Amino acid sequence: MPAWIARLGRFDERLLHALVLRRREWLDVLVQGLTRLGDPPVAVAVAGSLALGVVPSLQETGVISAFALAFSHLLVQLLKRLFSRKRPSLPVGLESLIQPPDRFSFPSGHAAAGLSIALPLSLAAPIPLGILILGLGIAVGLSRCYLGVHYPGDVLAGWALAALSVALADPLLSVFG
Repeated sequence: MPAWIARLGRFDERLLHALVLRRREWLDVLVQGLTRLGDPPVAVAVAGSLALGVVPSLQETGVISAFALAFSHLLVQLLKRLFSRKRPSLPVGLESLIQPPDRFSFPSGHAAAGLSIALPLSLAAPIPLGILILGLGIAVGLSRCYLGVHYPGDVLAGWALAALSVALADPLLSVFG
């Protein structure tokens, strides 16, 4: 393993430990609920509903979200198996606040799912609402670190996959749609 990757891994671990050591009991339950917005059934339901025209003015945005969600999920699953990064080890006395869905950490599927939906929606919404939606999508990714199931680098990679998927959605849908 190259030295720069080892240094990056240690930095990632220090950032995670700095966050989980600052947990607050009152915030734990809120963050556990927030992270569920990136769960597959919730994400698929939101993107699928929008793509099917539940809100007619957002149907095109919903199709982009659904494509981005599916494409980013495929990339996440491929990369998880390629890198096989183990879930974080937390400082003594601390545990993950939720049970992770699988044993691999990199990249974060919840971060990718949250942003795959939030990014197109935030761009379609009026600015104040768009900022709120984007913040919610980002918060889903951050929640994964707070809960102790992902390193910050995992979340950044998930966000990058989401952004790539959203960027590819419109041109690909134009070709095939």
